[in-house]
Amino acid sequence: MDVDTGIDDALAILYAIESKQLDILGITTVNGNVPLDYVTKNTLKILSLAGENDIPVYPGAVEPYLREAVHEFKVHGNDGIGNALDDMVVTKPLEDTFAADFIIESAREHKEELTLIMVGPLTNLALALKKAPEIKDMIGRVVIMGGVVSDAGYGNMLPTSEFNIFADAEAAKVVFHKGLDITLVSLDVTHQVMMTDEHVEKLKGTKYYDFVKDATDEYMDYGLRLYGKRQCALHDPLTVGYVLDPNLLETKACHVDVETSSPLSYGQTICDFRGLLGKAPNVKICLGVDSGRFLEDFVEKLGG
Repeated sequence: MDVDTGIDDALAILYAIESKQLDILGITTVNGNVPLDYVTKNTLKILSLAGENDIPVYPGAVEPYLREAVHEFKVHGNDGIGNALDDMVVTKPLEDTFAADFIIESAREHKEELTLIMVGPLTNLALALKKAPEIKDMIGRVVIMGGVVSDAGYGNMLPTSEFNIFADAEAAKVVFHKGLDITLVSLDVTHQVMMTDEHVEKLKGTKYYDFVKDATDEYMDYGLRLYGKRQCALHDPLTVGYVLDPNLLETKACHVDVETSSPLSYGQTICDFRGLLGKAPNVKICLGVDSGRFLEDFVEKLGG
C-alpha cells in the first residue's frame, strides 16, 4: 500500500488489515494530503491502533516529481487525521529503505503476484519506474485512487481534477504510460460511497469507534459544506474494497492521459471514450459501483 495518510487513507489501512484477506508486504508513504513527516507518523499511529506490528513502513517522496507541494489541511485537519490520535506515542521504527526502492525490490521478488494499492499521489511509483524501468513488466497490477473521468466538472481541486492526480500530475503521466495493468478508482465511483453518522454509530462499542468518530467529525463537516449533508466519501477504502472484491466495480479499458500544461485543467484525467486518438487502452476506468454492498462490508470489517 502506498499512502498519504489522511483520514480516508487511515480507514483504508484499517480496512485492509481487518479484511484478513491481504498479505500486506509493506506500506510506503508519500507527501500528499499532509507533509511527509505527518503522513508517516499518522501511518505508524494507525498500525499501532490496529495492534499491527509486523507491517513495515517505508518513508518516500518528500515532494512531487516536478512541482511544488500542495496539501489538504482543510479536509483532513491540522495533523491529517482530525487530531484523533494526538495522545498516542509512536514507538514503531521506520525502515531504512526508501519507498521507491522497496517498490523495486518487491516487484523483482514477487513479480505478477504483486498488487500496488496506490491511494496518494503517484510520486513513489514514478520514481521507481524512472530508476528501474524494467519493473513495469514485473508488477501484477496497480490499483489507483485518483482522477475524475465521466463526471468531469465535479473534481475536488479544480472542476476537472481530483487531488491525488492534481498533487503530482507529472508522476501520474509517467505511471499511466508505462504499460502497467492499471485500474483507476476515480471520483466517479468514490463519490457514490458516502459514510454518514449512521454508519459510524454502527461501530459503537467496537475497537475503532472512537477513532472513526473523532477522525471523521471534521471530514463530515467538510461534506456538509460541500454536499449539504454530514457525510464523507470513502475514496481510499473503496480502492482497497476493489482489490478484495473486483465485482464491486464495473470497469472498462480506455486510453487515459493526464493534463500537465493547462492552468484551467491541470491534473485532469482525460479519457478517450470514442477512440478518437487511435491509441491503445492503458487504464481500466470505473463506470459503476455496488455502493450498498461495499458500505456494508466496510462497516462489518471495521466492526470486527
